[in-house]
Amino acid sequence: MRIPRCLPLIALCLLPLSRADVRACLCDVAIPETLAARECGLCKEAEKQPADIPFFFLRDTNPNKPHRWLALPRFHGNRPQQFTEMTPQQRTAYWSAAIAKAREAWPLDPWGIALNSTERRSQCHIHLHIGKLLPNVVDANFLVVDKPGDIPVPRDGDGVWIHPVGGRLHVHADVPSGELNLER
Repeated sequence: MRIPRCLPLIALCLLPLSRADVRACLCDVAIPETLAARECGLCKEAEKQPADIPFFFLRDTNPNKPHRWLALPRFHGNRPQQFTEMTPQQRTAYWSAAIAKAREAWPLDPWGIALNSTERRSQCHIHLHIGKLLPNVVDANFLVVDKPGDIPVPRDGDGVWIHPVGGRLHVHADVPSGELNLER
C-alpha cells in the first residue's frame, strides 16, 4: 500500500488541533451560547449544581479513564480558571475535599491528585483529577507538606500533582500533565 506524499504534511498541519489548550477559552456563563464549546463542558456541569455548594465531584466521562473522579469548584473564575484566583481558604477547602474523596475511593491503595497545566487542560473550568497512583512512579522533584493548606499555589498555568507518603503529602510542581501518574 502506498502512502500519499501529502499525508505527513496534512498530519503535521492538524497536530495543533489535537492538543488540549484552553488559554483562549471564551466561556461565559452569562452568555449560554458560549458554553456550547467542548472546552466549556465542565462550566455547564458546574451550572447544574446547587448554588450553595462550594465543590462537587463527577466521574470522568472519558471512556479511557473509567476509575477517575474529578473535583470541581461550583464557582467560576476567569477563562481559564486558575488556582491563583481562589482565596487561601478556598484553595485549602478544595484540596481538602479532593483528598477526602481520594481517601474514600481508595482507602487501602495509594492515590494521587493532579491539576494539568493550562496548556494541557481540555476544559477551562479548573478541575482536579483524582485517581489511584500508578505503581512505581518515581519523581525526585517534590516538596513535602503536612496538610492541604501547606500546598503551594501553582504559578498561573502550571500543573501540579500530589500524593500521600507516610502521613504527609508530596507535592510535585511544574508538571504539565500530572494526571499521567494516575491509573486510567
